[in-house]
Amino acid sequence: MIDRSRPLRNLKYLSCNPFQSFRFFNSPSIAPETQEEVANFTVFHNAHNPFDKSPERDISYYNRLLFEHSRNGLNQEALKIYAVINRSGVLVDGCSLSCILKVSASLYNRAFGKQIHCQCVKNGFFDDVSVGTSLVDMYVKNGNLDDGKRVFDEIKEKNVVTWTSLLTGYSQKGMIRKVVEIFSLMKFEGVEPNPFTFATVLGALADEGELEAGAQVHSMVIKNGFDSTRVVGNSLVSLYSKSGMTKEATYVFDSTECRDSVSWNGMIAGLITNGLESDALDMLYRMRCAGVKFTETTFVSVVKLCANLKEFVFARQIHCQAVKSGFGCFDNIRTALMVCYMKGCAMDDAAKIFLVTSTVQSVVSWTAIIGGYMKNSRTVEALNMFLEMRREDVRPNHYTYSTILAALPTSSLFQVHAEIVKTNYEKSPSVGTALLDAYIKIGKTDDAAKVFKRIEDKDVVAWSAMLVGYAQEEDIEGAVNIFDRLTKEGVDPNHFTFSSIINACATHSAAAEQGKQFHASSIKYGYNNTLIVSSALLTMYAKKGDIESAYEVFKRQKERDLISWNSMISGYAQHGYGEKALKIFKQMQKENMEMDEITFIGVICACTHTGLVSEGQVYFDMMVNDLRISPTMELYSCMVDLYSRAGMLDKAMALINGMPFPAGPTVWRTLLAACRVHRNLELGKFAAEKLISCQPQDSAAYVLLANLYAASGHWPDRTKVRKLMDERKVKKETGYSWIEVKKKTYSFIAGDVSHPLSDQIYKKLGELSIRLRDAGYQPDTNYVLHDIEEEQKEAILSRHSERLAIAFGLISIPNGIPIRIIKNIRVCGDCHAVIKLISKLEGREIIVRDSNRFHHFSEGLCSCGDYW
Repeated sequence: MIDRSRPLRNLKYLSCNPFQSFRFFNSPSIAPETQEEVANFTVFHNAHNPFDKSPERDISYYNRLLFEHSRNGLNQEALKIYAVINRSGVLVDGCSLSCILKVSASLYNRAFGKQIHCQCVKNGFFDDVSVGTSLVDMYVKNGNLDDGKRVFDEIKEKNVVTWTSLLTGYSQKGMIRKVVEIFSLMKFEGVEPNPFTFATVLGALADEGELEAGAQVHSMVIKNGFDSTRVVGNSLVSLYSKSGMTKEATYVFDSTECRDSVSWNGMIAGLITNGLESDALDMLYRMRCAGVKFTETTFVSVVKLCANLKEFVFARQIHCQAVKSGFGCFDNIRTALMVCYMKGCAMDDAAKIFLVTSTVQSVVSWTAIIGGYMKNSRTVEALNMFLEMRREDVRPNHYTYSTILAALPTSSLFQVHAEIVKTNYEKSPSVGTALLDAYIKIGKTDDAAKVFKRIEDKDVVAWSAMLVGYAQEEDIEGAVNIFDRLTKEGVDPNHFTFSSIINACATHSAAAEQGKQFHASSIKYGYNNTLIVSSALLTMYAKKGDIESAYEVFKRQKERDLISWNSMISGYAQHGYGEKALKIFKQMQKENMEMDEITFIGVICACTHTGLVSEGQVYFDMMVNDLRISPTMELYSCMVDLYSRAGMLDKAMALINGMPFPAGPTVWRTLLAACRVHRNLELGKFAAEKLISCQPQDSAAYVLLANLYAASGHWPDRTKVRKLMDERKVKKETGYSWIEVKKKTYSFIAGDVSHPLSDQIYKKLGELSIRLRDAGYQPDTNYVLHDIEEEQKEAILSRHSERLAIAFGLISIPNGIPIRIIKNIRVCGDCHAVIKLISKLEGREIIVRDSNRFHHFSEGLCSCGDYW
């Protein structure tokens, strides 16, 4: 090892005999073994060959041999020749040492290089500029940049090649600041860069995306007259291509003289990277017309181009051409072809390429084929391939684990997690993120959080994935906490992050102001107009009862996808604006947008909530007959709801009987609710039996049936249903109402007295009761399904949770601000009538979201038109 505490010149003190460390020259692995080898490598130990006739075998003769073998890549043979030189007693010179150092660099043999370094110092060649440059180059190529820099600093004479060698080392390490510093120092020392110097610096700037600095270096290139030089032109093409400036890259390419395959490949790859596939195809044609032979890199780029353009027939032609050209067995080309066939859903062809490979498959190939099966929704084959990979003793890398985690069943997830921990990949951002996402998908958010804590250098993807986990659990506090931590740690949220946190704010437990705050943050970061964020904002505002803001977001969208259209249609439908929903649908038709079953769920719901039965039937027929969209269970449920709300229960039952699959709980629950409204006892009993058979522990079936009996005056039957609930330990869902006041959410149940302002709330209700009666209100006690006195029924009605929440809102929320209430069950008819009157008497807008829809109360009217 080199003593780093002393100058490298002191290497001469390491040994009195510089050849002591060259014992391996006589080892069997290097010394010639046969007479043929003696002839081939000119070992002059009584060998009879033409060189014996030479009267003098001096060092220039050996140097020519060294140079020829080195130039032809015969580095091992060059080592043997050098061994012969040392045994023959011929003194080496600077050319010999420079050449053998280059051989050492090519073989990445650091130990041998250090031994030659020792010989250079001992024989006094350290200050030879060629030797010094070769020493720097040797250390740099062997990855020992510190020693290379020490040699550089100690040699007295440096030329442009010396400087370029050091620059290459820093460039390969991605140390862009050092590259700029050394380049500036080189200019200051008066050393003029050559084309290779410029190419090295430009390559480093290109890798780091330093366009401005690259443009400055480009101006130096022009000043020095190297702008048309091939090696510089190739680096400039790379710089501009990686910066997205394809026009500038093309100009440089066209100006470059004597373009080689590297030039063409760089230009084609740059165009593909920037999404200019057609231009890349034209460039490929130009390359072929210019008579430039395709290389391995060319074929890889063209196959990627075919995959991007989905030109899979052309890809097969390129595959044939690669085989004919002798490149068919190259791993890079095979992998590119596999990926291309995977994108074309030709997994069998991809698997054939994978299986016919004669060499041992690399982890890259295994990961590619596993990923292909995953992308083609063939998770079983992906899992089997992963198991086969493990049987073949191929060690997965972080890409493999990141890919396969999405396919693992719950039992296998824990096993693979243990393997990931053992191989120390759990801390990797890509593997850790995939692992926590796998836990989130099976509902284990706590385990996902533990994985999240162990990830080192968390990127925005990891933060966003954890945020999604909390959002899916409707844990708004956890989601907001993750977002706050993300920003405090200096990680900039991206559009996925904002989409996730805004979706979390759409849950009923989230405060409306939170969603607005994150909307403001998305504007600050410039993501509010991205499609995924604007769609999330639209959905959030619609779900929080602010349909006007939802429409404003919809209007401002520069581009819309199916989610945007569906969200707007569903939003209007849920808010009772059926005509506006259908108007959006017609606009969607005019723009020839693709539709799916979600679109028609929104459209039919709009017809349902506005009583447009015939229109709903027309749209359903359009979906089935014209667009060939098969109705799902949810769509049939919407049609049953459409008929049932209109009192057309026979037609609803006929539709159920004609369904191609057995009706599910949603369908029977919808029919049962309608039977209660229209008091169809027999059909209601039938629907209840079906619903209870599907979901024995669902309280809705028992409650709806009991209410149907009560509404029909069958009190004994109602009692039996209640008793059955007790026997089966089925608990009725308690009715809650929530209201947000000053960024805090308050909940109420019927007859609630737990609120600190309870006295003021009931006082306000008392005042309203008097004003309501003066306005002609008469309680509809039919909605109290208890066999008690009328006065008791009226008292129960007056204490419903939504009335308590509204009274609290009236005394807490200033005029001009809408009162927003969320209720987990359907608003009763009497409360609906009362809220209409309150909105008129108080001059307030009241928005109530019950289990069915939104109700916008204003000036004594409701957006539902009393049809809900």
